[in-house]
Amino acid sequence: MLLLAAWIVPAAAQSPPVRLAVLGDSLAAGYGLKPELGFTARLEAALRARGRAVEVLNHGVSGDTTAGGVERIDWMLGDKPDIVLIELGANDALRGLDPAEAERNLDRAVVRLKQAGVAVWLAGMLAPRNFGPEYAGRFDPLYGRLASRHDVPLYPFFLDGVAQVPDLNQPDGIHPNARGVEVMVDRILPFVLQQLDSHAASVRRPARP
Repeated sequence: MLLLAAWIVPAAAQSPPVRLAVLGDSLAAGYGLKPELGFTARLEAALRARGRAVEVLNHGVSGDTTAGGVERIDWMLGDKPDIVLIELGANDALRGLDPAEAERNLDRAVVRLKQAGVAVWLAGMLAPRNFGPEYAGRFDPLYGRLASRHDVPLYPFFLDGVAQVPDLNQPDGIHPNARGVEVMVDRILPFVLQQLDSHAASVRRPARP
């Protein structure tokens, strides 16, 4: 009986993995890649390699806009994430949609998630320059405004180090290839680790399992 108790207590004391959902578009979904080579799978692997008990949930839908992402929030919450990284806006920009509408949609997403008691992180995007400087000047700053307005962490540019680098993208020039995903994960990892530690402190959970 004593041996049984000694086995049960440590197991019960272990914290469950942090559930990090990525609410995004094809960049999160892993368009054109095998599932195990997509962003969410590779981020989870990188975190596990560093001793972090984190389950990264892929809630990316190819072609989704900020409006579509908002409509999927309740469905995503069914997976009971602790944290949601919002990665949306690339398709709004590619289609030249009104940046003010994208900002309103993302604002709704942040508010809804916070109401649900979920921690929110925001991944920024930059508009393609073929729409001209006026459009980019309206689109690019909206992520910073949202992060300041809602006091949420911001990773400034989700495609940092990969955008417009031919060797890191698929033939369409838009979606990262497997090498590009590795660069994305390497670039965002310090941000994720820092925010995981901040989240752990906020919920009084050990920063490292």
